Amino acid sequence: MDLLHELNPQQREAVTCTEGPLLVLAGAGTGKTRVLAYRIAYLIGPMGISPHDVLAVTFTRKAAGEMRDRVRGLVGDITGGMWIGTFHSICARMLRYEARSLGLPPNFTIYDEHDQAALLKRILKAGDRAEKRTSPAGVLSRISHVKSQLITCKEFSAAASNHSERELAELYAAYDAGLRENNALDFDDLIVIPVRLFRANEDFLGRVSRRFRYILIDEYQDTNLAQYELVRLLTSQHGNICAVGDDDQSIYQWRGADVTNILDFEKDFPGTTVIRIEQSYRSTKTILAAAQAVIKNNRRRKDKDLWTSNPVGRKIGVNGVLSEEEEGRFVAGAITDLVREEGKSLSDTAVLYRTNAQSRAVEDALRR
Repeated sequence: MDLLHELNPQQREAVTCTEGPLLVLAGAGTGKTRVLAYRIAYLIGPMGISPHDVLAVTFTRKAAGEMRDRVRGLVGDITGGMWIGTFHSICARMLRYEARSLGLPPNFTIYDEHDQAALLKRILKAGDRAEKRTSPAGVLSRISHVKSQLITCKEFSAAASNHSERELAELYAAYDAGLRENNALDFDDLIVIPVRLFRANEDFLGRVSRRFRYILIDEYQDTNLAQYELVRLLTSQHGNICAVGDDDQSIYQWRGADVTNILDFEKDFPGTTVIRIEQSYRSTKTILAAAQAVIKNNRRRKDKDLWTSNPVGRKIGVNGVLSEEEEGRFVAGAITDLVREEGKSLSDTAVLYRTNAQSRAVEDALRR
């Protein structure tokens, strides 16, 4: 089966560049998921690489499922042994496999947000800290941020320079001890512990690195420090990393993502090949031009020149309003015009809003 004739020239180049570090800068709507799926199919099809040697990391379980189905649709049911999953699911699986040799209990529990909150509430109660003064969710968020920076509770405690940091250090230490007492790991531990084990145990690192000789990372612009370090260590012995992403689509800084991971990729992985996939299949020319006119003002970014063969499309409408009620009336009126004047159906329309609180005025206007 000729996999390559279905790809445009830039996609084809990204799929067939199989050795050494590769950074694929894929703009919005340019088919990055297709590139990843076809690259995996090319490795285990024409290249003859064993699926056992391939590791693909996605950011959601849904994306992992879609990727697996796409690859299976391209090469058939020969993908056994290939690992496709999120950072957390892959690391959890790795720790389960290697638990006994690493001195970890193989039956460890993974705490979800509810379990974490329950543990911290018990710690706050035992320490006579009122929840009204100390938000469990806020503390857990801060602990998560510290963990994702690969800072242990001892290191954080030693560096604490004010009352707030010293209080957080105490809670971090108690929380960490509580996890160990309950034979549990939280989601941050699933990535942090393998990183620490890789750093301390060359045999473990070598075993895993030899197993996964071809590593693909999706949405690389959304990785944090712990995820970056995990990838760096895993690829340190063979250098076969393919990172796909777009610094212009980095939106998760609030949860620890570090866009410098993709901006500094060539420095971190010497000898990198950079391929830009710039043909957008999703948007009209008007939308694409407007988006790029905004994005080009970012102070630090990797230049891309997105283009499309799609139609020009209708102009973008901008309407300034003085209140949320007026905004609701405008939205309802615009939808009414589409139905009455252009023959559209109500089900053809969608309303996007920034926060949940904004929906009320629109809903009221639509009911009226």
